[in-house]
Amino acid sequence: MFLLSFARVIKFSFQDIGRNIWLSIVTMSILILALFSVNMLLTVNVISQAAIGAVKEKIDVNIYIKPDTEESKIMALKAQISGLSQVKDVQYISKAQALESFKEKHQNNPEVMESLKEIGKNPLTPSLVIKPKDVDQYQELIVNLNSIEDDIIESRNFDDHKLMIDKINGITDRVSEAGMVISFTFIIITLLLVYNSIRVAIYTHRREIKIMRLVGASNWFIRAPYLFSSIIYTVVGVSAIVVIYYFFLNLLQPYIETFFIDYDINLAAHFRDNFINIFGLQFLVGIVVNMGASLIAVSKYSKV
Repeated sequence: MFLLSFARVIKFSFQDIGRNIWLSIVTMSILILALFSVNMLLTVNVISQAAIGAVKEKIDVNIYIKPDTEESKIMALKAQISGLSQVKDVQYISKAQALESFKEKHQNNPEVMESLKEIGKNPLTPSLVIKPKDVDQYQELIVNLNSIEDDIIESRNFDDHKLMIDKINGITDRVSEAGMVISFTFIIITLLLVYNSIRVAIYTHRREIKIMRLVGASNWFIRAPYLFSSIIYTVVGVSAIVVIYYFFLNLLQPYIETFFIDYDINLAAHFRDNFINIFGLQFLVGIVVNMGASLIAVSKYSKV
């Protein structure tokens, strides 16, 4: 008996969608547009966080070593610095590497290149480039590096990145806050749009619902077709947004790579790696919103 009723519910649900095909298309289109907007906000957040993270990666400090220092002593100092808890990585730049980098940087400046030839030797010194593990610990790292006393150290170039770090953290906070506000706004708009679309769909069948109530149909039998339709709307909407958005990301990726040169930002890979978290959550929220809207709307018109 239950299976027969369930089969009728599914049949009525598909019949309702078919008889009101344009209204069904509008309902699903609103859901797709809402999901597209939410995913756009998520994309902007991914890009901004990746860009901010890449800028933080550029922050480093330098210790310059005396030119004639034995490499073994330099390696010992490197090991000592690597042991600091605030240090992510220490890179040793030899005199030869420093010279090659200098030539490459100034290859289009004939005056600098001519001056280098006149000197007749490598005027640069070896150095250690230190990357902090966390920019929030930058000042603590500077204090620890200044406490290191070693005769092979010629000079220390600890640029004050505090202002830059404060600006980066300020941007990060503002982006996060703006993203939360905009996301919350879109969620509210989505709830209202989907609710009203489903409410209109059920309104067109208000007489049928009242007749079903008068002839003794149960609450479950009246509401189930609309609840099942809500599930269909959500499945179709989320499936469509997956296809549409991956196509959109593949179109967008070349422009992202061109704009963010040397930044490893792969949007399609991010959405693919977090597929369940992103689209699974959207599916669950869509189910809750659509079914909730259906229950509220059908309850209003099922009262005789």
